[in-house]
Amino acid sequence: MQDTVDFLKPCIVDMLQSTHKNKTLTTLLAAVLGGIGIHRFYLRGLRDGWGWLHAGALPACGVIMTAAPGADWYFWYLPLTLSILAGCLEALVLGLTPDEKWDARYNAGSGRTSSSRWPLALILVATMMAGAGLLIATIARLFDLLYTGGAYG
Repeated sequence: MQDTVDFLKPCIVDMLQSTHKNKTLTTLLAAVLGGIGIHRFYLRGLRDGWGWLHAGALPACGVIMTAAPGADWYFWYLPLTLSILAGCLEALVLGLTPDEKWDARYNAGSGRTSSSRWPLALILVATMMAGAGLLIATIARLFDLLYTGGAYG
């Protein structure tokens, strides 16, 4: 039995490593669920440290809410907000990676090539709009809290 397991182990590892990673899906995951690191786990699996850092943003919000219940809501959700902004940036970087470079990095053993089309462009435009809006709102609220003590909200 052990001989069979030893024989199949390299085959299973090759099969897991040769799956084709879709660039459009990865960009969509980074744009929508990037705040909790789903795109990182899709690309690199559960051993990705940056993915766990993203995922830790949600419990960090709970810790801050518990530790400082009287604090402004801005500070409660700041870890998640920063993680979402990083996810938007990662979505732009991943989506704008040329197909050849994408295939060399993530699809080397799959035997298929990537072909990005219009849905990827639309996802990138929407990500840019949402990310820029969130960044402007975050900076505006920070300045409001720092310089006026929250007088405008």
